[in-house]
Amino acid sequence: MRQKFLQKVIRETLEKSNDLSGFSFVIPGKRPVIFIKEILKEKNYNGILPEFFTIDEYLKIIADKQEIKGIALWLIAYQTYSEIYNDEDLSGFLKWFPTVQKDWDDMKKFHGNDKEILEWMLAEERIKNWGENLGDEDGARRKNLNFWRKMNVFLPKLEEKLNEQNLATAGMLHEIAEKNLEKFCKNSKNRVVFVGFNAFTPVEEKLVKTFLQWDKADVYFQGDEYYFKDERQEAGKFLREYKTWKEFNESRSFNWIENEFSEPKNIKVYEVSGNIAQTKVLPEILKEINSENQQADAINRVSTEETAVVLLDENLLPATLDSLSSTDKLNITMGFPLKNLAFSNAMKKLFNLQKQLEKNSSSYYYNDVLPILEELPKNQEDEKLLKNFVSALEERNMVYLSKKQLDELLGGISFYNLFKKQNSKDLLDTLIKFCKELKYREIDDVQYENISHFEKNFIILKNQLEPHHYDVKIETLEVLINQLINSETIDFVGEPLEGLQLMGLLETRLLNFKNVILLSANEGKLPLGNSQNTYLPFDVRKQFNLHTFLENDGIYAYHFYRFLQNAENIYLLYNALGSGVNTGEKTRFITQIEMESHHNIEHIIIENTSEPINQEPITIKKTTAVLEKLEEWKERVSASHLVSYLYNPIDFYLEKVLAAKESVEIEEELSQRNYGTLVHYALEYLYGKIIGKKLISSDLENLIQQIDEAINYSIEKLKHQPEFYQKGMNFVHKQIAKRVVESVLEYDLNLLKQGNSLEIIGLERKIEDIKFYLNEEKTDFVTFYGFIDRVDLLNGNLRIIDYKTAKAKDLRISVKEDRKETLFFNDKYKQALQLCIYQYCVENMSEFKEFDIETGIWSFAEVKNGVQNVEIKDGNLEDALQSIRNLILEILNPEIPFTEKIHEKWN
Repeated sequence: MRQKFLQKVIRETLEKSNDLSGFSFVIPGKRPVIFIKEILKEKNYNGILPEFFTIDEYLKIIADKQEIKGIALWLIAYQTYSEIYNDEDLSGFLKWFPTVQKDWDDMKKFHGNDKEILEWMLAEERIKNWGENLGDEDGARRKNLNFWRKMNVFLPKLEEKLNEQNLATAGMLHEIAEKNLEKFCKNSKNRVVFVGFNAFTPVEEKLVKTFLQWDKADVYFQGDEYYFKDERQEAGKFLREYKTWKEFNESRSFNWIENEFSEPKNIKVYEVSGNIAQTKVLPEILKEINSENQQADAINRVSTEETAVVLLDENLLPATLDSLSSTDKLNITMGFPLKNLAFSNAMKKLFNLQKQLEKNSSSYYYNDVLPILEELPKNQEDEKLLKNFVSALEERNMVYLSKKQLDELLGGISFYNLFKKQNSKDLLDTLIKFCKELKYREIDDVQYENISHFEKNFIILKNQLEPHHYDVKIETLEVLINQLINSETIDFVGEPLEGLQLMGLLETRLLNFKNVILLSANEGKLPLGNSQNTYLPFDVRKQFNLHTFLENDGIYAYHFYRFLQNAENIYLLYNALGSGVNTGEKTRFITQIEMESHHNIEHIIIENTSEPINQEPITIKKTTAVLEKLEEWKERVSASHLVSYLYNPIDFYLEKVLAAKESVEIEEELSQRNYGTLVHYALEYLYGKIIGKKLISSDLENLIQQIDEAINYSIEKLKHQPEFYQKGMNFVHKQIAKRVVESVLEYDLNLLKQGNSLEIIGLERKIEDIKFYLNEEKTDFVTFYGFIDRVDLLNGNLRIIDYKTAKAKDLRISVKEDRKETLFFNDKYKQALQLCIYQYCVENMSEFKEFDIETGIWSFAEVKNGVQNVEIKDGNLEDALQSIRNLILEILNPEIPFTEKIHEKWN
């Protein structure tokens, strides 16, 4: 691999001494160490290797203090805070302290005197200027003053306590190291080589200068004239400052500013519609790179080791790995975010569930339980229990479960203890035991690492909490775990010297690649912009030389340009769609290259349309097997089957030929279908009490008093929980259902009061074995079946009534000669089609042959209109039936395939 800069550093160092045992290399990150060792191997270096440190590690050695961070620091800080102020629980404290701690570290690192800044935050002049434009001036000022007044007492006290235990935060380490610098440099026997740095804190800068003054150090910067000489270029901001150090003079050069960015480069910018869509372009780019390599001379052929894929958004890693699945060798040097894995999601949801149980342990919300079950590793017995559990939820539409119900349905699952209400200490013990057990199951490597990370963190958390004897709530535990989840990654084990390199931007430091592919080159990702999480206003940070987003932009700019300066083929991809925090804008660095450099940039637009790729309707031919199924179907045909075919023949094929069942979903709000069923069952329950009786007013008046009883019966028959209807929209739906039932009864009551006679003679009247002939010879037929909601006698006329949730429409049909063949081929007449079939069936039942028959819809949406009858004009029922006959013949016709009907959606 061509690591030009590192090659040059090692060559210069070996020229100074062929024995590196007395050298210490201080570098920005650990990743380049393996490349330095490889270069030494190539140069046949046989001596003792030098020591390698990051600059933070080196400062710790100088400070001679143990660094404290994370949970350990938070708990000591909270204990200190509680000794002074008793106005915050641990979970509240953790919402602000990590940000304050970062600010405090910045004060110490970049200014050196945190007390001066803390006192300035209380200065009357600052508060006055800061509060001038606030609406609630006095309130905001008071809160701000109170906060910083507390910090002026709390932070010095915390520093005192940490010093007593020989502990230090990162900021404190800088302060202590500065005091020890002179002595340490004077006594140091090793020569220190500082390699590839761009931005130092004041203490780090003093460290380098002190070693240079003692002539015990070499410093190698990696810069380029393109951004170094241009004062407007933020990428060269820090290097321009360091060039002015007095330690660089005629006897000691400032090394090195190259002129490599101006070398010919093939730069392509891809505008991609979508975030994940960027990863789909990768295989094509790699094909292009490999194609160019294969055309090169065999001696100069470039392998994939000279190609790096850089992700500026770590969330793209899973999709990127999927796109690169066919790559033979792949080295991943960025961590896989723990928060994106299934077990991590399950843990987050488990803590949320336990938090809910802490408030109310009497019931479980199904959507708090189900995702945990689905995402945790399970054995075969657990899988069976989960399947049965989901079936029970769907069948009974169980939105909320009692503890007893959860015990009955889920008590046998191997990790049921996780769903029991527990205090934080017991929960940690349960989780540690659970993680240990899971590691003995057959799980993949990534899942094993995920679980191991949690086991380790649960143990650390338990050990850290025990000495403090805090009354830790589940909510506090949740905050702590979420902090860990959001910051932890799973590291991959790979071979950095082989294969395609996949990394984050910081992992590219000191390294060079011929081919560079950069994803998410968006403004807001590169640079991050004004997204600092801080309590210190911009003007305060500026006044005391603390880094602001401007300095951070400069650091990101340097990493970007330095990485590109040695590359020959550069591919920059950005997401052009604006959503969430993504603006859909390419990084301004691309525009800078376009405007300030001589490089030609090729722009490529990758469209990711939301339209389906194949717009052709699905077509299914009627094979022998399909025709056999249709012959079976002929023996049991319902009106709803024909309605299904009219709406979409593919739906008919799936349901009636393949017998595919539609998946059941748990309803948090009552669906239109179940609302109709609720009313339907209640009417069936009430009218069932008076069936076969010539009605009088008192019969219906008595039924009106029983509506609540009928609705409760319906709820029980639907297998719904009564609690489902106790609040929210479901309570409203229940009240509307009661009103609809009451309106039906009152309508019938008014009929009686007006002198009409009414008798209910059938509810859910079954239709069966009614033959419907398809030819004149009556040799071919289908058999109708179904259920009629209500059959009654009104003034001696037989009424066939079908209840509908929707409004009645298009019940007046004209069967002229030119229409009767295809009238019901239009699904807008589906209600009329159904009623015509019912009328045909009833007319062919021996018990009803002597009656005049009317068929109609009673719509719950317009219940006070009563029954609305179908009317046939310009023809009769037989004419209408001809259209139904033709529709059935089309379904059975082997020459006519099932073709999808695409319905236009409203925009």
